[in-house]
Amino acid sequence: MEIINLINDLLWTYILVALLLGCAVWFTWKTHFVQFRMFKEMIRLLSDSGGKGNAEGKHISSFQAFAISIASRVGTGNLAGVATAIAVGGPGAVFWMWVIALFGASSSFVESTLAQLYKIKGNDSFIGGPAYYMRQGLKRPWMGALFAVLITITFGFAFNSVQSNTLCAAFEGAFGLDHAVVGSIITTLTLLIIFGGVQRIAKVSSVIVPVMALGYIALALVIVLLNLQELPKVLVLIISHAFGWEQALGGGIGMALMQGIKRGLFSNEAGMGSAPNVAATAHVSHPVKQGLIQTLGVFTDTLLICTCTAFIILFSGAPLDGSTNGVQLTQHALTNEIGPSGGIFIAIALFFFAFSSILGNYYYGEANVRYLTHRKWVLSLYRLLVGGMVMFGALTTLDLAWILADITMGLMALCNLIAISLLGRYAFNLLEDYCKQKRAGIKDPVFTKDRLKEVEKEIECW
Repeated sequence: MEIINLINDLLWTYILVALLLGCAVWFTWKTHFVQFRMFKEMIRLLSDSGGKGNAEGKHISSFQAFAISIASRVGTGNLAGVATAIAVGGPGAVFWMWVIALFGASSSFVESTLAQLYKIKGNDSFIGGPAYYMRQGLKRPWMGALFAVLITITFGFAFNSVQSNTLCAAFEGAFGLDHAVVGSIITTLTLLIIFGGVQRIAKVSSVIVPVMALGYIALALVIVLLNLQELPKVLVLIISHAFGWEQALGGGIGMALMQGIKRGLFSNEAGMGSAPNVAATAHVSHPVKQGLIQTLGVFTDTLLICTCTAFIILFSGAPLDGSTNGVQLTQHALTNEIGPSGGIFIAIALFFFAFSSILGNYYYGEANVRYLTHRKWVLSLYRLLVGGMVMFGALTTLDLAWILADITMGLMALCNLIAISLLGRYAFNLLEDYCKQKRAGIKDPVFTKDRLKEVEKEIECW
């Protein structure tokens, strides 16, 4: 366990924090702050149907791709991850979550735009993601295969263990249910849906995600309004713990920074290389459209839902001394605010949050298993293993689940950030093409591969 902790600390302390922030700032500058100046366009594109028609009815729409990616993003990271970040890194961790979301959204734009550019045709939908742009764009098939293995392990196994572990903890706290019972139910439901393929996942996610997200945001807004007089004090608390002298002398700023970025990345996944896998499946008329849609997903996840959790915890006066951690801290906080029903609400909300994440996580793994092999028995085996890891997560310890997730997430993000740094110029060119068409009065920009001649031969679907 000590060796695993050492690897995790070295990876995050010396490599990933600098790389994540460096790429985020660089992409923000090169795209001329796309995540801010094109926010209105992101909202408009949510209702985009694809632009090219959808005669066979099999393609994934922009909204469905958005829903699947949000399904994976919105999960235990929003309830348990935020609570863990605050408990370990202090209130200042919330500030660094905001920073990584605001700047990291540009990384999400770049990776999702590249995924659309290099997507290929599948049986029921388009297929793509980092493994594909590493193979076709960088001409590094080995790198694509490495990434495919890393994301399959990270999302299908490690992240799904975290999701089921946290969900079982929430149900134990609210209803006293045994982890094995809850784990068995989640595992059974997971297997029933994932054996139905991406179309079933898209349909389930597009129903669950809006309901769960809006319900949770509505509750948080009510709590904020009830504690409105405390809002300035909470904001000062967050900022002071992010930059205060006391925290600097005690090493608290570094801990807040690391926790904020780690839990922020786990939650919004910007630059990690996960969202591009589903961004590539969307049927759109221009690659930039999914780049913008997935950028909006980062804002939805961190600036809305993670902030809701942070405010609930900090308004409540729940103990931040480490005596309570993870989802139980969130439950404790909500119980302080609205009574015993708070813990029950969190358990039910977390069921939808975590279960939709398990489905989204599974799909990321499936897309990359298909990249590695087309053998059907391998995919069936992967589905069974996912179910097994959901059950394993239900029975393992919280610390082990988080550490394994941190390490695999870090390695995956490292691989993807290198790739999008090398290919980023094509995303910048696509953005300029999109904006040029918009300035010319074209409401619905269209891309064809002859508009990007330097990579025309590597592009299949445009």
